[in-house]
Amino acid sequence: MHLNKIVIFGVGLIGGSVALALKKTGVAPKIVGVGRNIENLQTAINLGVIDEAEADIAKAVGDANLVLIATPVAQTQKILEAIIPHLSQSTVVTDAGSTKSDIAQYVMNASKRAKNPEHFLSQFVGGHPIAGAEKSGVTAAKEDLFIGKNVVLTPNEKTSLEAIKLVRELWQTTGANVSEMTAQTHDQIFAAVSHLPHLLAFALVNNLANRPNAKQLFNFAASGFRDFTRIAGSSPEMWRDISLANKTALLNELEAYQAEISALHNLLKNEDSQGLQAMFEHASQARQAWQKEQEK
Repeated sequence: MHLNKIVIFGVGLIGGSVALALKKTGVAPKIVGVGRNIENLQTAINLGVIDEAEADIAKAVGDANLVLIATPVAQTQKILEAIIPHLSQSTVVTDAGSTKSDIAQYVMNASKRAKNPEHFLSQFVGGHPIAGAEKSGVTAAKEDLFIGKNVVLTPNEKTSLEAIKLVRELWQTTGANVSEMTAQTHDQIFAAVSHLPHLLAFALVNNLANRPNAKQLFNFAASGFRDFTRIAGSSPEMWRDISLANKTALLNELEAYQAEISALHNLLKNEDSQGLQAMFEHASQARQAWQKEQEK
């Protein structure tokens, strides 16, 4: 991987962790941060996460080898439209959004502003690092965040092999395992295993917080509640955008989960001990099998 300059839009947990991981290699390119929050960018400079901040988009991206968009997904299209007039022919653009079909559409929409739409499409590589934490912002960034974690790339039909290779090597440099799939397949999978769990955690905490005895409930909450609801401490803005962006797949998953809850409700109402045990055993065995796979 040969990079002289990388520009990161959104120097938070993900963008900041990419920067730190690259710096850890000792061969990091010049890293420039762009964002809405000047104080956050100054903090990133003070922490040594980025080398400099730049408000002028043309100056920031004009000579960049790679642009990484690590902002909430709803900001992506405006960023793409802003940078397209200033990109060099060799600049590769990628993102770190948790939904991909919407990003693919943003890219298609924005490409119409490019002098050569097909060339821009060939230089864009959709990406999603499957790593995060309940805390956000640059102060939560970690140089080892991506080690052993999965990163999914979702190139479009016109994406060049050279662009895919560069972005793959970027993530491999951070210690991640990289795979590829279509944007649609990605969104279906992550609606089930990532987006739905976050919505359930938010819903449970919201349900308890709205009760008259909320303080008493939280005072007695212990490890089970903590583990189940940890992700409810995640960025509300980010998860609002993810939920709306992946609405169709997520509604399907909510309906499937509601059916499971309804079945559980009936088992409990009918005091069906065998049915309850069978459901719990099936879930327990599946969870243990998954855990063993994770530990390999």
